[in-house]
Amino acid sequence: MHTQPLRSRFAALTGALAATALLAACGAMKQPTPSPMFSQDSLPDAIKVPAGNRVAMETVGMGDITYECRDKANAPGQTEWVFVGPKAVLNDRSGKQVGTYYGPPATWESADGSKLTATQLAVAPSGAGNLPYQLVKANPAMGGGAMAGVTFIQRVALKGGVAPASPCAAANKGERQSVKYQADYIFWKAA
Repeated sequence: MHTQPLRSRFAALTGALAATALLAACGAMKQPTPSPMFSQDSLPDAIKVPAGNRVAMETVGMGDITYECRDKANAPGQTEWVFVGPKAVLNDRSGKQVGTYYGPPATWESADGSKLTATQLAVAPSGAGNLPYQLVKANPAMGGGAMAGVTFIQRVALKGGVAPASPCAAANKGERQSVKYQADYIFWKAA
């Protein structure tokens, strides 16, 4: 008569121990850590986005900047490499293409078709051989997708993109050269 209740208690105890072990194992499993939110703490003050805005999208732009050898403004007889425009793909942090960046005028276009241009507010040095940091104020977006409501765009984490090292002289006036570059474009919206 006592064997049945003993078996029931043993089964209940075994079940409880198994459940406890399972919960402990689940708790010990490494939880995916969310990617850290972009921080502008280490950026120069001139290119920091004002309070009241939040990061809406982070992209990595990879492509080319085109320069043309032209007469130097207000310097007769002198020439210089002049920025013509960018052509780059915009990828999300996982490497998936989410848009393009091209110009002139400088235009950020989402894969959903929405796009915008912007007005430069500030630049700051980002290191030798690299384009400067940049802060632009977004113009109203065309289309109702990812670019709708963007207030500011920051260009950070720069690699390359400066004018060619090759000579620009009267003999090669009009010549165009493309330079590889990479930059993170951080899109902000009102908080």
